[in-house]
Amino acid sequence: MDAVKQQIISLIEENIRNIPDFPKQGIQFKDITPLLKNPDTLELTSQVLARPFRHMDIDYVVGLESRGFLFGTNLAQDLHAGFIPIRKPGKLPAETITATYALEYGEDKIQMHKDAFEKGDRILIHDDLIATGGSAEAATELVEELGGEVVGYSFIIELTALQGVDKLPADISKEILISID
Repeated sequence: MDAVKQQIISLIEENIRNIPDFPKQGIQFKDITPLLKNPDTLELTSQVLARPFRHMDIDYVVGLESRGFLFGTNLAQDLHAGFIPIRKPGKLPAETITATYALEYGEDKIQMHKDAFEKGDRILIHDDLIATGGSAEAATELVEELGGEVVGYSFIIELTALQGVDKLPADISKEILISID
């Protein structure tokens, strides 16, 4: 990693706080709101996330509810791509498809509009954090069900002990800014 990128990563790390026992006992929540309120880290994080995907002809960035929306829309703008939200059930107004996934503390479902993109479109999946990999794996399932091609994954934080990245295809590009044990 070059020295400038390492300085940016250090600045990003300084602006992420740990919230113990949220949303339930034993979970160490990684809060990115300090990162968002600092204009410098907000801009730098967006730039660093977009850099490896600039020449990949991304058609759409898919952002996972809800924190994946925060940088997902910036990524889409930076990559001159559209943005597609993946949401919890009942939040999207048109016809949807659904995938179920396991959380580190339960189970959940996500949905995407059936007409989100065309078959063969190139998709970058973004979320702020990858833990068990369940939501990213479910997002991949939704994209592939509609005939899209997942060409990359983008995360600010990876919880390495949960090995979520291992659930994602090894041959697809991944940008992870911060890895935490």
